[in-house]
Amino acid sequence: MPLNRAVPEPTIARLALYLRSLRLAQIEGLETLSSADIEARTGISSGQVRKDLSYFGEFGKPGLGYAVTPLVDRIAHIMRLDRNQPVMIVGAGNLGTALAGYTGLHESGFQLVAVYDNNFSKIGRRIWDLEILDIEDMPAINASMSVEIGIITTPAPSAQMVADQMVKSGVRAILNFAPTRVSVPRDVAVRNVDLTQELQILCYYLPPSATTEEMEA
Repeated sequence: MPLNRAVPEPTIARLALYLRSLRLAQIEGLETLSSADIEARTGISSGQVRKDLSYFGEFGKPGLGYAVTPLVDRIAHIMRLDRNQPVMIVGAGNLGTALAGYTGLHESGFQLVAVYDNNFSKIGRRIWDLEILDIEDMPAINASMSVEIGIITTPAPSAQMVADQMVKSGVRAILNFAPTRVSVPRDVAVRNVDLTQELQILCYYLPPSATTEEMEA
């Protein structure tokens, strides 16, 4: 299915924040929230909340706010989160192993169903409750699994090959943890998460050291 590029990507990211906040409101037993309430919970302005939701139709009633449970259901449906989404991981190293054991995936509606690698010393071993599969077998295996979301946790030199194999196997959304960009067809969505780059950005906001101050003097 082609990506809906009429909706700005930041809006999609904010929908995920709204959904998390609304689900917490459900747990708290709240039945309605105003856009101002959502602003207080997410830090996103009430005007932006209304604008984001307007991309997908009419929500809430003036003066009454949003009914929490119906809004949760609508946003979950919009984001394809109204059913469990099967996920695969490629790269059974430290990061891949950690993600495979992350309970937050299941709690958020994602089911890890396959882990792949190309290292023959790892293939056939078990990672948590899954057998590590040969990446060469991905197209045949995924023909029956129909997994559309893949997570890349390989070193940078392998990332493009992995992305190509995922696309060949029917994956249509990729979360890429490799510290490099991958090229995919326009109808495949990619989100890049470079942990090292994020840490480097954070370093900029640290108080300057004495050495730095001396260099700038």
